[in-house]
Amino acid sequence: MNGKLFGVGVGPGDPELITRKAWRLIENAPVIAYPVLENATSFARRIAEDAISDHSQEIKIIIPMSVERAPAQAAYDAGSVKISEALESGKDVVVLCEGDPFFYGSFMYLHARLQDRYEIEIVPGVSSITACAAASHMPLSARSEILTVIPGPLEGNELRQAIAGAEALAIMKVGRHLNKIKSVVSEMGLLDHAVFVAYASLDSQEVKPLSDAEGDAPYFSMILINKGTDPWL
Repeated sequence: MNGKLFGVGVGPGDPELITRKAWRLIENAPVIAYPVLENATSFARRIAEDAISDHSQEIKIIIPMSVERAPAQAAYDAGSVKISEALESGKDVVVLCEGDPFFYGSFMYLHARLQDRYEIEIVPGVSSITACAAASHMPLSARSEILTVIPGPLEGNELRQAIAGAEALAIMKVGRHLNKIKSVVSEMGLLDHAVFVAYASLDSQEVKPLSDAEGDAPYFSMILINKGTDPWL
């Protein structure tokens, strides 16, 4: 019989935010798989390292450093083949995913390739968006407010339109787009309602008004905005 595939969210960074179910699955996994950027270490593995057994086989899915989609898709193709080999040998495979597997999670690309052939279980994790809200003491939304999630790489006009139509929002994938986003938010008169959060839940966590954030932001950063509240009152 084939093994079972688990897509496991390991949370935003603090190992204590890994769920009990995820920890148990990682501890007992005969095979652990995880994505890692070429010439780098895996953040997902680093979060879960204390739960990983010395006896677990590890499958690294090497993701090329490229803005083009094709190299990454080829990497997920190759990773799916290695995972398939383990599953067909009867071994369960636990795939580690930062945050939650289905919220901007890399596991969705493996799921798309393997869902028709194997039994798969998704184990949700604490997402970066909730970790950033907790770190900033800023509720994401309340009552009938609509929460909108916006990717930071959007062009200026698209970003402006998305922000204009939202009540409460989270802008993700900030990184090198910080100055562009900050400029748009300032032009729209929302700077006093915007919070910048980096490395939520880690020792290096940083929380401050967006007005104080400058330069390129870390990859693991986010901007939260609620038009109906002042987060610093």
